[in-house]
Amino acid sequence: MSEGKIEIEVGGRQLSISTGKLAKQANGAVVVKYGDTMVLVTATSSKKEREGVDFLPLLVDYRENTYAAGKIPGGFFKREGKPTEREVTTSRLIDRPIRPLFPAGYHYDTQIVVSLLSYDRENESDVLGIIGASSALMISDIPYRIPIAAVRLGYIDGEFVVNPTNSQLENSKLNLVVAGSKDGIVMVEAGAEQVSEEFLVEAFQVAHGEIKKIVEAIEEFTEKYGKPKREFQEEVLPEDALKEVEEKIGQELKQAINLEGKLNKERAISELKEKFLEEFPEEEQELQGKLFDEVKKRIFRRQVLDEGRRPDGRAFNEVRPLHIEVGLLPRAHGSALFQRGETQALVTTTLGTFEDIQRLDLLQGEDFKRFMLHYNFPPFCVGEVSPLRSPSRREIGHGALAERALRPAIPSEEEFPYTIRVVSDILESNGSSSMATVCGGCLSLMDAGVPLKYPVAGIAMGLIYESDDKYAILTDIAGLEDHYGDMDFKVAGSKEGITALQMDIKIKKVSYEILSKALAQAKEARLFVLGKMLEVIPEPRSSISQYAPRIITLHINPAKIKDLIGPAGRTIKGIIERTGAKINIEQDGSVIIAADTVDEAEAAKKAVEEVTQSAEVGKIYIGKVVRIEDYGAFIEILPNVIGLLHISEISHKRIRSVRDVLREGQEVVVKVIAKDEYDRIKLSKKVLEEIEEGEEEENRRPHHHRDERKRGFNRRRRPPRRNER
Repeated sequence: MSEGKIEIEVGGRQLSISTGKLAKQANGAVVVKYGDTMVLVTATSSKKEREGVDFLPLLVDYRENTYAAGKIPGGFFKREGKPTEREVTTSRLIDRPIRPLFPAGYHYDTQIVVSLLSYDRENESDVLGIIGASSALMISDIPYRIPIAAVRLGYIDGEFVVNPTNSQLENSKLNLVVAGSKDGIVMVEAGAEQVSEEFLVEAFQVAHGEIKKIVEAIEEFTEKYGKPKREFQEEVLPEDALKEVEEKIGQELKQAINLEGKLNKERAISELKEKFLEEFPEEEQELQGKLFDEVKKRIFRRQVLDEGRRPDGRAFNEVRPLHIEVGLLPRAHGSALFQRGETQALVTTTLGTFEDIQRLDLLQGEDFKRFMLHYNFPPFCVGEVSPLRSPSRREIGHGALAERALRPAIPSEEEFPYTIRVVSDILESNGSSSMATVCGGCLSLMDAGVPLKYPVAGIAMGLIYESDDKYAILTDIAGLEDHYGDMDFKVAGSKEGITALQMDIKIKKVSYEILSKALAQAKEARLFVLGKMLEVIPEPRSSISQYAPRIITLHINPAKIKDLIGPAGRTIKGIIERTGAKINIEQDGSVIIAADTVDEAEAAKKAVEEVTQSAEVGKIYIGKVVRIEDYGAFIEILPNVIGLLHISEISHKRIRSVRDVLREGQEVVVKVIAKDEYDRIKLSKKVLEEIEEGEEEENRRPHHHRDERKRGFNRRRRPPRRNER
């Protein structure tokens, strides 16, 4: 293959796609560069069909090489290990728009590998992975023929920004990734800060305008450097055979589809299929099984589109029955049970301290995460048996979506200085478990006493599409509607707007009119669910669980940090040992105290205040004499806070020697009368004493010691004599 390259301007920067230099033994390989971020994307497919499968065996792997950012991996082994959560979610992001565009019946093992080669820490690689996957497939001999592209969209200072940098995204109320073909949008992933439905539709249109330019460049690139496609015929089932099967079992199949209850439905359909296949020899059963499944799909879709009936009898915009409880688990800091139809999520919230914060070793550098949401989908929730292993890609992806939906509502660390972990255990599943996680997560956070900015709920929408004139938008889709539908559209948000959105379609495109209607219908359902949630718990609890750690935040003078730490850390270690609390000190003077009980936290707070408090002018203290000099005594009025009690401020009477009235270790009551710009403290004892009647003027006159002038401390000018005036 000859080397080739194409360039196009996107978002004010050059996007280049090149081929023919790297990974030439793959079926297709391209390098996509944007700024100084580069990805190598390869597409490889087996030439032998995989037997016994009825799905596309596609595997997408995105890997970040740490050398791309000039880093060496941490840990003992010093090499990349299992995929990180970011790598998993990016792999899914690339997979989702590509998968539905493969030809029907393509059962050849196919793999797309996206390797990050260079990372400039400003331009993200995920959208480049989608562009590269489409380009590599298009120039390969793999029978993939629909080019797509993707862009990220931000909204900054009232304007949409195409492919914003990481620095710009920090100030954006929108983080939207849109993938699409020349004809329409095929995938959406978004996080936002309560944006409206109309705003998102406008964003889709802006993004699609940029996508079409990139797709045209990919088409030109393919025309110049693409290989001839291998021969492959899409699987088409014979219509006469389909008609014959439907005439034979159609009525029974329709009755099974409309049975109440997921398990009853699945059992009836399975028994009917088994009985149907028994009539055919083994060599024909694979084809007859495909005919059965296609007839089932057609009956379902025809019933929705022609009869206006869903399998469970609901209206198109109707939400399944809800059951909501909070506070189920006595020792969990917050808990909720959210059930919608036959989907059930048990969601818990755990509050931790600053020691529980998640540290992330990212290519951008070290980062910290104080809000985490983890989603578990055990096999029993769908009545299956399989070993429990580490989280699957699906579990990681669904958890990331729910976390993105709730994150904008989480209070700031200053307002609520806890690390927060939400865990969603799906106990039953019949569609939309990720949105059940959003609802249950919000409820458990409120039960835990987390002062959310606003409550959040989520809903999953579906689409049965035949044409732009004949389609049905379905609210709160169940499993069968998800499986045989054409769109999975998840929308989460508050009463005021959307916080997260995810859309995948199985058709070539979806119109803006349909998207607008789906978003409007989703809003109606979201507000309905929110209302039901708030009937159970109208607002976050006023206090946290008695079993949650207690956290107190103090602010001290940064100059006092050294006093709090003490020599070799002895002071802070002593407080920790005495109280059992955990203490974290920030450079700005913030001191965070965490303890298991209120008493421990208060004891630690008191100890910190004693060590770090500053003397206040006009305040009276009981101090201890720590050193005596000819000109006065040094008094420790607070831990590590020492002031000078000058000989002239000890008494209204004349004192010949400080040692005549004070001794080291003696306790004395003094008042702070002044502090200079260097925070040096001037004390007085005599201002607390009453002046005796008839006291001589000489005794009332301030005493000036010769050493005072040497040291320059609290220095006073001698009053002028009469003949000097």
